[in-house]
Amino acid sequence: MTHPLRPAPAPTRRSAWAGLTPQQVLDRYPPGRCDPLRVLEVLIELFNTQHTAREKTVSHKTRHERAAFLRRFYVDLRAKAGFNTLPDPRRLRQKHLRAMAGVWSAEGLAAATIQTYLSFLRGLACWVGKPGLVRAPAFYGLTPTEYRRHENALYDHSWSAQGVVAETVIEQVQAFDRYVGAALRLILAFGLRRKESVLCRPFAHAQEHPVQGLCLRVTGKGGRVRWLPVDSPARRDALTEAQQVVSHTDAPLGDPTRDLRANLRRFDYVMAKFGLTHAVRGVTAHGLRHQVLIERYETLTGVAPPVRGSPDAIPRDQDLAARRTVAELAGHARPRASGAYLGGTGRGRRRKTPT
Repeated sequence: MTHPLRPAPAPTRRSAWAGLTPQQVLDRYPPGRCDPLRVLEVLIELFNTQHTAREKTVSHKTRHERAAFLRRFYVDLRAKAGFNTLPDPRRLRQKHLRAMAGVWSAEGLAAATIQTYLSFLRGLACWVGKPGLVRAPAFYGLTPTEYRRHENALYDHSWSAQGVVAETVIEQVQAFDRYVGAALRLILAFGLRRKESVLCRPFAHAQEHPVQGLCLRVTGKGGRVRWLPVDSPARRDALTEAQQVVSHTDAPLGDPTRDLRANLRRFDYVMAKFGLTHAVRGVTAHGLRHQVLIERYETLTGVAPPVRGSPDAIPRDQDLAARRTVAELAGHARPRASGAYLGGTGRGRRRKTPT
């Protein structure tokens, strides 16, 4: 039986497809003779677990969002772009992509949304053997302001920057809901994501690392594992409190009467109840993660990051080393991802170390 807080296992193939390659399966659905939506479902079943560019599987969240988008894309081709005859996914053309890009532009979708949509379509193109089908956004007439994301933080998202005293608020939350309070305390101590904190098993995931000693073992996005040392009183206290909340030594940090989705909804409800939203107090749970990572950068370099407007210049190699450490702490594969918390590399931080 699957534990209610653990993600469901990957779907298995149909027994009728046993021993067949993906191409052999698709040959059973000739273009022009099968419903395009049925072919789309076959493609999703065959390939949706796969990463577009790497030899690995993607998260359940990505699978769900990609499948939902592709189904909606086909509905919108008819309803919004005016194509009465839907194309077989293997016969998708630039005219279809251009038309939908025009729809997105007219609807004023966010840059991050358009980039995600194009990424999902690149995945579909790879599934049907057309990896170069989906071009850059500018090819479809989208302006840079419509598709360029702001990867670097433009302002300080931390609770402290908004005048919210984390410890005081978390105590109030914990008195109302001990599970959400303990999860927030883990985020504040270790810089976890919301879902990581809810899925954390405070006994089972507290493990001895051969080099770093006692650590919290965290599995993040893309299945990336990181070991976070329990090396401070704050981290030890947060872990101990989480262990006192769970019902048994293999239990995750969420109400055992709720499944994962319900626990995440409960988390969001409690945050809203205490005004911990952008609209009310200018903060979210993710702001605690920002706070942890910003403070780590300051500890490593002795100066505030660009997002806090520090005018102090530090050697470029020192800045990059600190950013690499921050990215690893956050569970990101690329050091540049640290910019989402620290801000872009400032002019002073780009200078080389004096020789």
